[in-house]
Amino acid sequence: MKIFTKREQIVILLLVILVGVITFYGFRGNDNKISNTGLKDEEIGIREVNEDENIDEEPEYIMVHISGQVFNPGLIELKNGSRVIDAVNNAGGLKEEADLDRINLAKKLIDEQKIYIPKIGEEIEIVEEEDGSSENTQESSGDSSNKININTGTKEELMSLPGIGEVLAERIIEYRESNSFKSIEDVKNVSGIGDKKFESIEDMIIVN
Repeated sequence: MKIFTKREQIVILLLVILVGVITFYGFRGNDNKISNTGLKDEEIGIREVNEDENIDEEPEYIMVHISGQVFNPGLIELKNGSRVIDAVNNAGGLKEEADLDRINLAKKLIDEQKIYIPKIGEEIEIVEEEDGSSENTQESSGDSSNKININTGTKEELMSLPGIGEVLAERIIEYRESNSFKSIEDVKNVSGIGDKKFESIEDMIIVN
């Protein structure tokens, strides 16, 4: 059996210590890499979830258009999740002529929806929505029987038009007493009725 000298023993001991140190730091480095990779993956996962949440996030407010037998027809901004009754209340409430049997006040509204409140006895058609629900609407715009004659319409009938309140209805009546409307475009001669308001009512009015 070979006997190592004291110097050789020291060299062997140093080599053993060196191998031990290299091995120790090698394992520690791998652990750090695994840990860092795990954090990065977790952060990526959280970021992807947040991005998905932003994509699916619904708007806080919606815009609907209500007309017919309400006191203040026109465009109304409501909180998302509102129902027809909320739109009716924001439009000043229902008139006495409103046919409650043909409207669903509990129906949930969606953005850009049109709501029409019919008169009792008024002929309307039921339009099937994409979600399977139904909604009351006026007859086809090509049917003049459902349009309001701005030369003969009553104040209440004029107020049923989108954006035409009591003041504008009175101005229309005052204007036609001295200048009858020759065409529907003449209604823009009434103070307060510009191009945008005319576009919202042009399919709902006629003249003799």
